[in-house]
Amino acid sequence: MTSHSLNGKTIAVLATDGFEQVELTEPVAALKAAGARVVIVAPKSGTIQGFNHHDKGDMTPVDTTLDDASAGDYDGLVLPGGVINPDALRLEEAALSFIRAFTEAGKPIAAICHGPWTLINAGAVSGRRITSWPSLEVDLRNAGAEWVDEEVVVDQGLVTSRKPDDLPAFCEKMIEAFAESREG
Repeated sequence: MTSHSLNGKTIAVLATDGFEQVELTEPVAALKAAGARVVIVAPKSGTIQGFNHHDKGDMTPVDTTLDDASAGDYDGLVLPGGVINPDALRLEEAALSFIRAFTEAGKPIAAICHGPWTLINAGAVSGRRITSWPSLEVDLRNAGAEWVDEEVVVDQGLVTSRKPDDLPAFCEKMIEAFAESREG
């Protein structure tokens, strides 16, 4: 694992019901181990439902709602996958505005599996080299991205990976990107 320190950095994890459990828990654990403060942001307060592929997983407490979150308060953004989670977030204008604010500020974003779906609706993939779960390839290409089938891809602060098996490489490159980013 990387030795980059994220002390003093605050990272938002944007998710809703239907997120892929390990794609939230493993990046959160890696970020905390690197010294970051991690905030789970969701469209609703309370808890959100994780999934282990098709089966319900654990409930995760929400730290703040999108209504109360401002991209300016965070140094980076993590977008976990799962099919339901990003598909629901793509329909939430508040989620798209939140993601757009990171993009416009040049802040790093790490998205895994189906997570890049929300980036399409936020207008954040055109001209970017990106990977994802294979079923998103056509969507991403149609939105102007250069899609590749690689374990992890880093393009100007955008870190993407394909699936849970890629989590070790994803977490390492995510931490590097967040550590190298300029202050908010």
